[in-house]
Amino acid sequence: MLNNQQITDASTTTQSLSSDPIYCKYLNPTNHIQITRISNIPNWYFERVVFPQQQLAFTAPPGARLEVHTSELASSILSDRIPCIRLQVDKPPKI
Repeated sequence: MLNNQQITDASTTTQSLSSDPIYCKYLNPTNHIQITRISNIPNWYFERVVFPQQQLAFTAPPGARLEVHTSELASSILSDRIPCIRLQVDKPPKI
């Protein structure tokens, strides 16, 4: 039996596969190194290290969720899950 979260995840994934990618930006506002990853899109891989105060620009399917893991000494804590649609910005002009 599916719960509401699984139903939402399934519909979001279907939407994300049929739409054009969106341009997103994320800023690490902490004083710690963060690992960002998108893992809710099947057959798609995204993982990056983001240093303190560094900005990360990337494209992603509209249904993607950015997981933010913050490093604390020898461990990593899942700090947040952010829908990429909330990180969407206008694409910069091509030079």
